Amino acid sequence: MKQSRRIVVKVGSNVLTRADGRPNVTNMSAIVDQVAHLRQQGLEIILVSSGAVACGRSVVKPSKKLDSVAQRQIFSAVGQIKLLNTYHSLFGEYGLIVGQVLTQKENFSSRSAYLNQRSCMQVMLENGVIPIVNENDTASMTELMFTDNDELSGLIAAMMDADTLIILSNIDGIFTGSPDDPESTLIGKVAIGDDLSQYILATKSGFGRGGMGTKYGIARKLADEGVRVIIANGNRPNILSDLIFNSDSTPHTEFEPADEPISHIKRWIAHSDSFAKGRIYVNAKAAEALAGDRAVSLLPVGITHIEGEWEEGDIVNIFDDNSNQMGVGRASVDSATTLTLVGQRGSRPIIHYDYLFMD
Repeated sequence: MKQSRRIVVKVGSNVLTRADGRPNVTNMSAIVDQVAHLRQQGLEIILVSSGAVACGRSVVKPSKKLDSVAQRQIFSAVGQIKLLNTYHSLFGEYGLIVGQVLTQKENFSSRSAYLNQRSCMQVMLENGVIPIVNENDTASMTELMFTDNDELSGLIAAMMDADTLIILSNIDGIFTGSPDDPESTLIGKVAIGDDLSQYILATKSGFGRGGMGTKYGIARKLADEGVRVIIANGNRPNILSDLIFNSDSTPHTEFEPADEPISHIKRWIAHSDSFAKGRIYVNAKAAEALAGDRAVSLLPVGITHIEGEWEEGDIVNIFDDNSNQMGVGRASVDSATTLTLVGQRGSRPIIHYDYLFMD
C-alpha cells in the first residue's frame, strides 16, 4: 500500500447516509480529514462519492408521490449541489480544491469520449484539484445506468491508471458466510485465481443499489488488470489512513494485483463488454488459441458465425462454440466485411491482439 501513488476511493451510500435517510455529515467530514491527510503524504486521490440522493431527500419535499426514477432525478439534481458544497467547505478548511465530475455509462463506450473524460481528470490532478465523481442521475437512462457506484469506481480506476481502488461500505469485507454469523471469518487476502463466488451473498443492504456481488466482480477484474482492490468498512475511524499505513492490523479484504499490468487500451476494452454492438463466435481451435498464453489475434479462419451489426472500431464480444463468452475486442473491420471473410485463411485479423481482452 505504501507504494501506491494514485488511489481511487469509493464511498458508498451506506457510509454517507444515516439510518433515517439523511446525509451523514459526520462520516463525510471524517473521510475528508483522511483524504486531506493522504494528500499531505503526496498521494493523488480521486473520490467517487455517493450521497447526492440523501442530500436531496433532506431538502426537497415532493408535492405528490413520484416513481423511483423521478424521485432519483429530483433528489440527485438538488442533492448534488448540496453534496459538492459540503465537500467544498470541508476540503476548503485544508486549502484543498475539489472539482465535480458527473458522468454517464455512455461516456465509457466511445473511445474519444473516454479519452476526453480521462484528459479532463488528468488535468485536474496535475493542478492539485481533487476530482469528486458521481453518476449524472438526471440524464442517465434507466437501462443504461451503472449498476451502482462500485461499477463506476472500477471504470474510473481503470481509466485513470490507479494503483489502488478502495471501496468503502458498511462491512469489513468478504466473509466466509453472513457477516452477522459469529462463525463467519473475514477473508483478508485474495490471490489471482482465487474463486470466492461461493461466499458472495446475492443481497443488497441499506441505501445502495448494488451488493457484494458487484464489488467482487469489479475487484476480480481490476486485480487481473494489475490494480490492487480493497473492500473495507467506511464507518471505522481512520479507515483510509489505517489501510494505507497500517493495513496488517486493519480489517479488510484485499485483492492482490497481477504482476504485469495490462495496457491502457486493453483496460478500456476489458470494461467495455456491456457496450458491444455484436457477437463473434469461434470454433474450438480458435478458442483454444485465444485462451492460451501466446499473443494471438482473432483471424477469420477461426470464426464460425456472427450476430449483430457494427462499424470498424466498435466493441464486439467473443463466444466459443458452446456460447460461453470468452472475451471482448475492438473490431478492425465492420460486420458486413467480417461476414464475407468468415472461415477464410490469409485475411487480416478481425480483432488484433493489441485490442483484444480475454476473460
